[in-house]
Amino acid sequence: MGEWVWVDSKIAVPIGARVKETPSGQRLLVDDEGNERRLSLEEEASLKIMHPTSVEGVDDMIKLGDMTEAALLRNLLLRHKQGHIYTFIGSVLVAVNPYQDFPIYSPEQVDLYHSRKLGELPPHIFAIAESCYFNMMRNLRNQCCIISGESGAGKTESTKLILQYLAAVSGQLSQQSIENQILQSNPILEAFGNAKTIRNDNSSRFGKYLEIFFNKDGVIEGARVEQYLLEKSRVCHQASEERNYHIFYCLLAGITTEERKNLRLGHSKEYNYITKGNCIVCEGRDDAKDFSRIRLAMKTLNFSEDQFQEILKLLAAMLHLGNVSFKGSVINNLETSDVGESESFTIASSLLQVQRSVLANGLTHRSFMANRERVTKALSAEQATDCRDAFVKAIYNKLFIWIVGKINSVIYQKLSDKPSSSLLSIGLLDIFGFENFQTNSFEQLCINFANEKLQQFFVAHIFKLEQKEYQKEGVLWNNIQFTDNQKVLDLLAGKPCNVLALIDEESHFPQGTDSTLLTKLNGEHKGDKAYISSKRNHETDFGIRHFAGPVYYNTNGFLEKNRDGVSYDIIKTIGVSTSKLLRDIFEKDMATNGVKATKTMQNDKRKQMPTLSSQFRVSLDSLMKALSACQPFFIRCFKPNNDKQSKKFDRELCLRQLRYSGMMDTIRIRKLGYPVRHKFEDFLVRYRVLLKTTVCNPRTTDAAVCCEAICKAVIKGRDEWRIGRKKIFLKDAHDAVLENLREAELSRVAVVIQRVMLGIKDRKLFLRKRGAAVVLQKQWRAYRERIVQKKQGFGRLVSKVRGRKLKSQYQRRRAAAIVIQSQACGLNTIMRNRKLAPACLHDKFFWTINCPRSFRDKQQFSKEIHQRLMQVAEEQADIESQKSASSTPSLDEEEEEEIDDGFDDESDIFSFYNFSKRHFQKDEDHKHTAQRLKQPLLHHEDEADALASLTVSWIIMRFMGDILDTLSQSTLSRLLPNRQGRRLSNLVGLDQKILRKNKKKFGPGNRKASAILEEPENLTEDEDILVGESTTLDRQLTQLEKLHIIVGYGLSRQGIRDEIYCQICKQLVNNRNRKSCMQGWTLLSLCLGIFPPTSLFMECLESFLRRGPYGYREYCIERLHRIVANGERKELPCWLELKAANNKEPIDWPVTLMNGETVKVQLDSASTSSEVCQAVANKIGLKDTFGFSVYISFYEKMWSLGSYGKTHVLDAVSQCEQEMRRQNREEKDTPWSLSIRKELFSPWHDCDQDAVSTDLIYKQVIKGIKSGEYVSEKEDEYVQLAAKHYFVQFGSQEPARERVQRVVQECITTTRIENRSMTMWIDLITAELSKSYNNGRLQAEKVKGDVVDIARQNWPLDFSKLYEVTMTSGPPLPKSRFFVAVNWKSIVFMERREKLLLEIPYVEVKKVQIDSHQSVSVDTLRGQYTLRCQDAADMAKMMQYNVNGLRQRSVYAMVQQDVPKQDDPSYLICKRGDLLLVEKDSYPPDSDLFTAINQRTKSRGVVYKDKMEFLPTLTEPAEDMLNLLSPKQRKASVPTIVPLVEETVAPVSLKEFALENFRSVGKGGGRGSKGSSKEKLWIFSKEPIKQPLLKTLLNNPELSNMACNYMGDYPIKHSRSATELTDQIFGPATKHEELQDEIYCQIMRQMTTNSSRMSVDRGWQLTWMCTGLFPPGPRLRTHAQRFLESRPRDPLAAGCLQRFRDFSRSPRTLPPHQAEVEAIQQNSTQIFYKVHFPNDTDGSFGFVLQACTRSVKRYVINNLPKDKNGPFLFAVLQMMSLDEDKYFFDSLRQPPDVNKKGKKVKEVSQSNAPLLVVYRRKLWFNVIPGKDLIADLTFHYPQEVPKYLRGYHTCTKEDMFNLGGLLFRVAVDSDRSQFVMIPRMLNELVPFDKVQMMQPEEWKKNIISSYNKQSGMTVQEAKIAFLRVISSWPNFGCSFFDVKQTCEPGYPNTLWFTVSKKGVSLIDPKTKELQVMHPFNRITDYSSTGNVFQMTIRTLVKGINFVLTHNMHEYKHKLSHVNLKHASCSKCT
Repeated sequence: MGEWVWVDSKIAVPIGARVKETPSGQRLLVDDEGNERRLSLEEEASLKIMHPTSVEGVDDMIKLGDMTEAALLRNLLLRHKQGHIYTFIGSVLVAVNPYQDFPIYSPEQVDLYHSRKLGELPPHIFAIAESCYFNMMRNLRNQCCIISGESGAGKTESTKLILQYLAAVSGQLSQQSIENQILQSNPILEAFGNAKTIRNDNSSRFGKYLEIFFNKDGVIEGARVEQYLLEKSRVCHQASEERNYHIFYCLLAGITTEERKNLRLGHSKEYNYITKGNCIVCEGRDDAKDFSRIRLAMKTLNFSEDQFQEILKLLAAMLHLGNVSFKGSVINNLETSDVGESESFTIASSLLQVQRSVLANGLTHRSFMANRERVTKALSAEQATDCRDAFVKAIYNKLFIWIVGKINSVIYQKLSDKPSSSLLSIGLLDIFGFENFQTNSFEQLCINFANEKLQQFFVAHIFKLEQKEYQKEGVLWNNIQFTDNQKVLDLLAGKPCNVLALIDEESHFPQGTDSTLLTKLNGEHKGDKAYISSKRNHETDFGIRHFAGPVYYNTNGFLEKNRDGVSYDIIKTIGVSTSKLLRDIFEKDMATNGVKATKTMQNDKRKQMPTLSSQFRVSLDSLMKALSACQPFFIRCFKPNNDKQSKKFDRELCLRQLRYSGMMDTIRIRKLGYPVRHKFEDFLVRYRVLLKTTVCNPRTTDAAVCCEAICKAVIKGRDEWRIGRKKIFLKDAHDAVLENLREAELSRVAVVIQRVMLGIKDRKLFLRKRGAAVVLQKQWRAYRERIVQKKQGFGRLVSKVRGRKLKSQYQRRRAAAIVIQSQACGLNTIMRNRKLAPACLHDKFFWTINCPRSFRDKQQFSKEIHQRLMQVAEEQADIESQKSASSTPSLDEEEEEEIDDGFDDESDIFSFYNFSKRHFQKDEDHKHTAQRLKQPLLHHEDEADALASLTVSWIIMRFMGDILDTLSQSTLSRLLPNRQGRRLSNLVGLDQKILRKNKKKFGPGNRKASAILEEPENLTEDEDILVGESTTLDRQLTQLEKLHIIVGYGLSRQGIRDEIYCQICKQLVNNRNRKSCMQGWTLLSLCLGIFPPTSLFMECLESFLRRGPYGYREYCIERLHRIVANGERKELPCWLELKAANNKEPIDWPVTLMNGETVKVQLDSASTSSEVCQAVANKIGLKDTFGFSVYISFYEKMWSLGSYGKTHVLDAVSQCEQEMRRQNREEKDTPWSLSIRKELFSPWHDCDQDAVSTDLIYKQVIKGIKSGEYVSEKEDEYVQLAAKHYFVQFGSQEPARERVQRVVQECITTTRIENRSMTMWIDLITAELSKSYNNGRLQAEKVKGDVVDIARQNWPLDFSKLYEVTMTSGPPLPKSRFFVAVNWKSIVFMERREKLLLEIPYVEVKKVQIDSHQSVSVDTLRGQYTLRCQDAADMAKMMQYNVNGLRQRSVYAMVQQDVPKQDDPSYLICKRGDLLLVEKDSYPPDSDLFTAINQRTKSRGVVYKDKMEFLPTLTEPAEDMLNLLSPKQRKASVPTIVPLVEETVAPVSLKEFALENFRSVGKGGGRGSKGSSKEKLWIFSKEPIKQPLLKTLLNNPELSNMACNYMGDYPIKHSRSATELTDQIFGPATKHEELQDEIYCQIMRQMTTNSSRMSVDRGWQLTWMCTGLFPPGPRLRTHAQRFLESRPRDPLAAGCLQRFRDFSRSPRTLPPHQAEVEAIQQNSTQIFYKVHFPNDTDGSFGFVLQACTRSVKRYVINNLPKDKNGPFLFAVLQMMSLDEDKYFFDSLRQPPDVNKKGKKVKEVSQSNAPLLVVYRRKLWFNVIPGKDLIADLTFHYPQEVPKYLRGYHTCTKEDMFNLGGLLFRVAVDSDRSQFVMIPRMLNELVPFDKVQMMQPEEWKKNIISSYNKQSGMTVQEAKIAFLRVISSWPNFGCSFFDVKQTCEPGYPNTLWFTVSKKGVSLIDPKTKELQVMHPFNRITDYSSTGNVFQMTIRTLVKGINFVLTHNMHEYKHKLSHVNLKHASCSKCT
């Protein structure tokens, strides 16, 4: 049951079947085809069991157990069903055509099979290709691959796959393009040589042998193609369902419109030559795409464009000739013919470049030699048709041969001069398969003859030669019987009078015919078994029994095809053609058969031309000879069915192919035989590594014995190899086994060699190290010996001194004893003499004792010397021992192995070791060193960074203790004068500077003086000198000072941060000093808390930290993550951080609350104020955290650190410590503290939401009132607040005096208590308590909230966020630099607390946005203010938070447009500007409706959301505010804001300045100046001046005359405009700086004591213009400023003063523009100028006078309407090609033409002519049409249409029809009556260079057709559709310039210069072909002079200058200034 058996079938071989048992017990067989059959007992007994290998199938059919045809056939069937199309037979590959694509030929498959042995992987054609390549490289022998099979079996595809594999393998080693050229030859050869047949859609109709040449390295060097027997007859005739050659169909489908027009070609159905098979389209082929590939392939193979066009002409001529017909007639009983009337013949003659008459004569007449004379004979119509066909076939055949030769000239050109011995080759034979059609002709005979030759080659190599080799070598072998086709070859070409010889013989006979040929063949070979004679006499067929089966051939046309000649008349016709290609392809024929050969033919009539069969036989013999010289590989291609179906397997067809291909015999001989053979010597040399010398020594033993020993050791089984006389024979599989074992053994031996060599290397290194260690030991012992000797010397010195001392003592004692003895003896005598007095004895005794005083002095001196010497010796010994211990390790330490700390891991790509290898400089390693670095570890471009790195290295080693500090006695105090750190006044907050300043009059009078010393105002910061760094670091430093130096360098120089981390890590690697290591990890952790490394070192540092010691590992990683998340620090680490890092613990620090409590929080280096604030809030249960901030206190100074953001707390601590150091105090004594305070209120603050928050604010307010921080002008408010505080403290109890007094002391400042007595305050508070707080309904929490609300209302500035700003634009203010206070109530501009400049309520704010990184724009009802601030983002965020929050909570809305009466009465009627009270809860949030009450009409109704705008206010606006908010009241111009009235100051004049700088009295003061005094020079005068005021101008006559033209009452003869007067006033001064102060002086002079208001106003106008043109000189500047400040009431004074102070740019170069003059005459500080856009729209924009082009551009961008998806971005905007850095209005006018006398040269000056200002987009990339409608309609569409109409784009005719319809719709919309205007509008619809290609009416018809297809489209949609079409074109969004060039002869003179996102391109305007494209990164420089633009292109050798010229200066400026800016950016990156 379930057994597989073999059963008989209809195809004469058994098929597989499976035994199946029915439920009834009956056994059935189910065969492979699914059929069931019943079995009798006899049949069941005779069944043959199937071998298991045949059940599932095998990939190598040698492994089959059933060696039968049935087993082979079933194996192929099984693999075909499984999708396995390849099967091995040893080294022979069987390929079954799958008729579908399989994804098994990818580059991944190439890599898989590369370098793999045959049989290691499943069968694949790549395996055969790899075997060819491997054997060629291993054996250095040429290889060939013979691919055989029937037509349609897949031979051509197999050839291409092998070629692709070889090209891919070679391409990995090659840098040439030859591989691509060889691959590109395939599309060309297939197009011209392949065609569709009934059996194959891509049948090769010619034979091809491709020989690929390799060098010794396996790289392709070239190739050569040999072609055999192209089937010419197919050009003119095709069988049914077959096609002509592919090239004809590709030509008609793929040529361009212009080419089609030139070739006069139509559709494929129109031509006879390609429609005879009734098959034009081939399924699965895209002829148009194939033609594009052919065109590209020809370019790759160096076919020129002219040659390509000539080929197309010949192909077109053939098609046209096929449509030519001939008319027959009879003249003089002779048949003649003429060419029929046909346009095709005229076209063909034109394409062939032959006169029509000559071509007609050549086709209708034939000439021949008769009696040495040439006779011409007319041809009948039928003969003329044959002549035409012969002519076409000859052209196509010669063209094909020429193309093959052209390909060979490219891919074989380099090899023609190289010797063949230096190259190896692999040949690929792709020849026509065996063919057997219904009608077989001469071509089929030649094709099948070639297949017979290939079959014989296969038989010879597989069977004959192999068995002959066995016999020759004496190998025991039983010959295998096989099918031999030698008899067929003998019949065809071997024996005498063979078939081909008879055909040649009959072809040479003039009288020979096809019938006589058949008669001879039947007569000669009738008895041959391989020959099949004709059965009847009238039949024209004969047959041949080929190896693949019998084939019958029709002899009609045999002789004519075999002669293969071209008639003399055709050659003569070609000779007169002017077509170069046509003459070239017939060059040989013209030399042999042409006119030049007439004499030769006459002299040698008997000379015969070679026939086609003889040529073919010679070619085949040459091919067989070449194949015999190679080692062959065979691929047998099978086709599974004749229907080209993918999953059909025809058993009979496949069985027939198996039989005639000899597969059964092949398997048998491959299984039993030994196809792999080697000579003994070669085998031993290659596999010597597998031989064990103990078994067999090659030096003493014969090679054969050694080979046998190798086989015995490696190959199991005695029958698996054979030993011959000179060779050893192996099975196929054993070759791969031996190779694998050889490679494994070589690898093992290589490892052994490497191990030995590394051991030798390490041994030598060890010996060197040991020698060095011995030297060190020797030196150390010698040094130690010297120390011992020195100590012994000191001992001897001590002994000498001690000896001398003892000797001296002995001598003194001896002398004293002698004296005493002598005196004692004398005493006895004296005693006996009692008469002597005792006093004398006493004096004498003491004289004796004191006598040796000199001896005692010497003794004391000796003792002192001895003690000093001993002290010096001990100190010297200690110093030497310290030095030796620090610099020289002990012997034991030197012999220790290096510490394995895990930092040397080479496997980790991010290890510090690998990082050092990649990035460290030369000679620098990653390990610890005791020496200072001589160069930085990393490379630094900045030399200062490199020097700083060396300094840091020194300090790091001193911090870690690797280098001892110098023993200098320098103290900290000596260095402090040199320190220049940041001043604390620059670090504290603005609230400390402004809000808590100047409050002494309200504060306590007995407050102590600040502990912080006053800072000198002239102290300047030096950012280059770090805190703690003095002129030298070679002194003793504290650890904190060292840390500050290291970190300071890291903060100031970001380029050395990685350097610092690398140096620290280096000192930690293999550091044996534990103390140094711990100090290093401490330093590393501190640095990690200050700044992170760059991305270059980040991953490596993380890997380093993960390998750190326990404790520091987690600590450092956490610090790194924290500093990355919170951002780097700004200040140096503080002392507290150093202390915490040593203990690896966080800092527990108390934070004081306003209620006196403290909360401890954990701080670390990365802690921010927001984190501390949130931590405190979590601990105390604070929910409403908005506005609470962390404050730091330092002595009496306190400032906010913010409640959000990333302000580091310890940065502020560090600032305090630095201030302590500046005061010569210790950092650890810094008295700083942290507290939580309310800094800011939200506009909608509610005290009931959070009781904790209210309590904290309440306590803060009470303390602030007591300290004088919160000040009120009214005494009653203090009384009320004190009463509330009493109620909170004691409730509603009867007020007690003691309690009230306590409240007074807690609430009222000491100064106020002293000013009013304590009793008075107690009485006032008691009265207030009795009046308002005696009921029991009040609650303490409610009263606290009241106190908080009072503080919020009364002191908004004290609860504000302050920012220091500079106003760059906006309505004039007295100051441009001021402070902005953002609070819950408004936005306040103030100079100081007491001086407010402007207050803007939030209800007036329209929008707040960030213009740039440090600029904020505040748009209000009074104008737009642009503020520059360092904290711009923070300020904008705060303003937006308040404004947006108020809008969300507001119930007041302003109607934006009139809402008329609706049909539904529930809708509200309102007018624009009405105020609505909205009921937000009336509708769901997602609804578009609201219920509202109109405050004007008091009516209630429903209104749409989009009709109103909510106001940012919670209260109803006042009436005046409503008038300002109403859209009807808003004015276009910005109102002038009058500055606040300041204290009255007397106007200042120029008297003081005049006394020193004005000319002396009487020097041309004007009429009547004789009696004038000096004061009149600076006071108003109606008299004109004749000399300048400044005495410096008197010496310059020219400037003096100019100065007199300014301010005088000259009578004006002709009326002049204001602009002409300002030109005359300011024109010379803009050119001469000396005149500028003169202008200021004369204007201010005329404004001093001037009683005419009109005159003064005009003077202010001149002053306004003057302050915007240039500033006054340094001498006049102070006086001019005082002059302006003293006149604050004048409307323009504040603005003039502001412009005067803010003037920081270079002066203007031209006088004011007309628009400027007209604006200031209207007292307007803004100028409205019209700006035009490409879509013919414009807008007026207001600019300030000093605006530069860049700011104007930015202003216009910001004020353009925005799309819903956001503001659109401009790539580059440029105003009339103006310089962005120049003043805008200077760029809008030309310099005035003024002569020396001040008179105008021209009556009408061009300077005042209005200029058109246009905004355009210069370039745009990545634009998606439709995404941004405003940008598309404003810029993209109106700018792209002119480019399209100018013909800048290359487009097809269909595109022009489509775009023409869209442009017409844009022009007329849906007005169809305008169709008649299309011919007149063509210039607006079609590119100008394409208008003439069609008639206007034809254009009209196609455009209308496109217009109708686009029906229903709006004008806007048409514009977007237009952009969508052209957006896919390569030049979309580019800038085009018409230029000329003469520097490059290969380019046209006139070019288009385009700038795109990729680079700049040069395009030929005529052909629109790209000449060259230069990427931006290759443009190294560019410049322009006049109309010449020059750019430098970088090449490998040098730069190339390219010069362009253009007449328009504007284009030049665009080229040099705008578009190539991108090039500079590209170079930088």
